[in-house]
Amino acid sequence: MGLGPHNKQPFTVAFFKASETHLRNPRSTGNARGQPQPRGKAGKQPDTLRTSNLAELSSAEQQQACMKRELYVSFRDLGWQDWIIAPEGYAAYYCEGECSFPLNSYMNATNHAIVQTLVHLINPEKVPKPCCAPTQLNAISVLYFDDSSNVILKKYRNMVVRACGCH
Repeated sequence: MGLGPHNKQPFTVAFFKASETHLRNPRSTGNARGQPQPRGKAGKQPDTLRTSNLAELSSAEQQQACMKRELYVSFRDLGWQDWIIAPEGYAAYYCEGECSFPLNSYMNATNHAIVQTLVHLINPEKVPKPCCAPTQLNAISVLYFDDSSNVILKKYRNMVVRACGCH
């Protein structure tokens, strides 16, 4: 047995680029003389979870997965048509969806998000799942009147979601 409380025992995280991911339960440290190692619940082998790419997911799974969603922002709807000359609006997009285990490659997960997902599996009440958020943003150019009625062309950074991922 390891020293200290069970929930403070070390664990190993490995990253694989393959079609299968193995989730193993934490195990006690055995001695080198062949002391049996626990094999998970009731002596069973660890669960094997199949990963998939976006094309293999069902439509219900695709709707729940973290991904870019459609959003058109109309400057008229915001009441900004009096000072913004062009464009009338733009495709802003937004990110929404679950960041659930396993975090597949299309989810653009950070290393931190992958580890947080594994810790969430161990203690879901204490650690939340990672969040779905923009990972790449693009700029838009806006032609508008400033306070002195001058016409200004300005490039606004980070206005259009280009890609989403788990953070």
